[in-house]
Amino acid sequence: MSADQMSVGEMLAATVPMAGTLNLEFLETTAERAVVRLPDQPAYHNHVGGPHAGAMFTLAESASGAIVLAAFGDQLGRAVPLAVSAEIGYKKLAMGVVTATATLGRPAAEVVAELDAGERPEFPVRIDITREDGAVTGEMTVVWTLRPNS
Repeated sequence: MSADQMSVGEMLAATVPMAGTLNLEFLETTAERAVVRLPDQPAYHNHVGGPHAGAMFTLAESASGAIVLAAFGDQLGRAVPLAVSAEIGYKKLAMGVVTATATLGRPAAEVVAELDAGERPEFPVRIDITREDGAVTGEMTVVWTLRPNS
């Protein structure tokens, strides 16, 4: 399967081994929103029987990467997306399946305009991590950049 035929989720699982290791499920990957699920897997539990904080971080970061690829995949010939920083807050006990929903913090067109102007744009991606009952168990912000190739 060529990169053009792969979904964003398939591409991430193929190129980012950690996403495949955790068996992340890419449910939705558009330029407006990415939704990624972490199945309930005992191998990735913490001391209280829920998903380990590191697994939830990887889940949320992967959701942020999915929306970045969906929103800026057409820019990959001239820029490389890189995570600059990440901040996560664990709000409630997470148990069972958890889902991360990512949204862009700036309009994609604004980011591309900065790239067109020869700048190295930075933009936040906000991610909510929820349990199956809808409770928000964590919140994360990843700041990304598009580093020009030249």
